[in-house]
Amino acid sequence: MKLQLAAICLMGLGIVGCQSGQQLETPAATLTAPTKTSAKVENVPLPAVPVDVAVYDFPDLTGQAKPNENFAEYSRAVTQGGGAILIDVLKKTGGGQWFRVVERGGLKNLVQERTLIENTQRSFGRASGLPAVRFAGLLLEGGIIGYDSNELTGGAGAKYLGIGGDVQYRSDVVTVNLRAVSVQTGEILASTTTTKQIYSIGVRGGAYKFVKVGELLEVELGQSRNDPGSLAVREGIELAVYSLMVDGVRQGLWHLKDPSQENAFINTFRQKYKTSISGNKT
Repeated sequence: MKLQLAAICLMGLGIVGCQSGQQLETPAATLTAPTKTSAKVENVPLPAVPVDVAVYDFPDLTGQAKPNENFAEYSRAVTQGGGAILIDVLKKTGGGQWFRVVERGGLKNLVQERTLIENTQRSFGRASGLPAVRFAGLLLEGGIIGYDSNELTGGAGAKYLGIGGDVQYRSDVVTVNLRAVSVQTGEILASTTTTKQIYSIGVRGGAYKFVKVGELLEVELGQSRNDPGSLAVREGIELAVYSLMVDGVRQGLWHLKDPSQENAFINTFRQKYKTSISGNKT
């Protein structure tokens, strides 16, 4: 998509320039950028046996709207697609060899399609060749449980003879909870909570001075940058999945393909995130 600009005027101190008829090209679509935690969950040691899990939903439980100091904002502060993000993270964990994820969010559509196939085959006198739907041993439950706006704010600025600038920043915090529930007993086997900060920063500069008698120069420049909220949620979910894997190995719920790596796996996580998880398996 190209946006036709009627005119682009750039003004600086003592410099004035205009260009007309320029075209601004938007960047091409890209795959989701990796977070600081992506490499950790993608390169974890392989499990002895893949874990069968089901994800029904991973909702936004905060009820928070986007922070806005000027008017009421009705858009949600965090993504409503937490379930899709969690499934994507699970499918990439350990190169896709840690979890076997079964479809549950669209279970109605899956059952309807299977019923259509079975009815069609039956009408032509054929036996249904569909295998049984795979079931899961664990449910992964939880959600986005917190969003705190303006957890940290600040800034600095200075002007001299009408020329200067300022910097302002703000930090929000998103909190994610993830727990593993046994399908057979309903017992919560492991639970973890993670937080991720979302930073926003704005930089402005300007000049306001008389360049000649009766001639006033006024220039304002600025730029702001906001961390993507969906990537912050993804990073929190990735760390939660990583933490859940470590806790499961510690409790003996599942094992690594190479059992000799298990203590190192637990200790590395404990030292990195300074958790209270014991360094040895129980």
